[in-house]
Amino acid sequence: MAALTQATVGAAPVGPPRRRGGLVPLILLAPALVWLVVFFILPTISLASQSLQTGDIDNGYTLTWNFATYVDALSRYWPQFLRSIIYAASATLGTLLLGYPLAWFIAHRSGRHKTTLLVLVVAPFFTNFLIRTLAWQIILTDGGPVAGFFRATGLTTVLQAVGLTDNDSLLYSQFAVICGLVYNFLPFMVLPLYTSLERLDTRLLDAAGDLYANGWNTFWKVIWPLSLPGVVSGTLLTFIPAAGDYINSKLLGNTQTVMIGQIIDSQFLRVLDYPIAAALSFILMAAIITLVAVYVRAAGTEELV
Repeated sequence: MAALTQATVGAAPVGPPRRRGGLVPLILLAPALVWLVVFFILPTISLASQSLQTGDIDNGYTLTWNFATYVDALSRYWPQFLRSIIYAASATLGTLLLGYPLAWFIAHRSGRHKTTLLVLVVAPFFTNFLIRTLAWQIILTDGGPVAGFFRATGLTTVLQAVGLTDNDSLLYSQFAVICGLVYNFLPFMVLPLYTSLERLDTRLLDAAGDLYANGWNTFWKVIWPLSLPGVVSGTLLTFIPAAGDYINSKLLGNTQTVMIGQIIDSQFLRVLDYPIAAALSFILMAAIITLVAVYVRAAGTEELV
């Protein structure tokens, strides 16, 4: 006991552990931080400055803190903003309805073909976005089998009744634009859903069955809540780029389906009204950030992967 006491007294005091390698995380983060500053923060600041300038392309622009540009941009183009949000929401819902059963099948019913099916899901990314969209002009052409099927089954009449087409043609309509958005962004929905559903413990489904839950109750009480992280991730990854897209509305739509991305593109590259274009970009960014924040809060989950 005395020896133990002496050893304890003679021992060096134990202090808090020294931090080692404090600079290592900063060094590892440095490339990403530099990239973020150069290609995001600085362009955003430049765009903000541009939205508050006055002038023209011939005489140059001067920073005059003209906030009236935002009021002018919103008052002139609010229909295109609203249309973009509606189209993006419709495309997000469409990808969810198509992607959820597909992700479930790949995760739990595909067996040894799981890898092959996942490759097929991402295979469209190996083709240019523009080419994939142009392909839908051929798919929805008036003389094609898709248009013929819609006419034969009366679906064209249904689309006209709900306002998605103006006539018997599927091409150059709201329906075509939404179809293009759903197709192009479907992988962004499927992959997060697959990640969540693949981690689902199927023994929970057996337990739900043992408690006399039918298939519908099992889905809503067990499967859906556990897959919410994938649903939230998928909807965000789909809605955000779809809201700013302009290729689908330009190639598959008409003058009544113009989205705000198309207006921004026109203001920057053809009209050359840079302050209006920059203001529209900031309004779109603010609208998306607000909607995403409200959605994530309402979804009740912060786990996005």
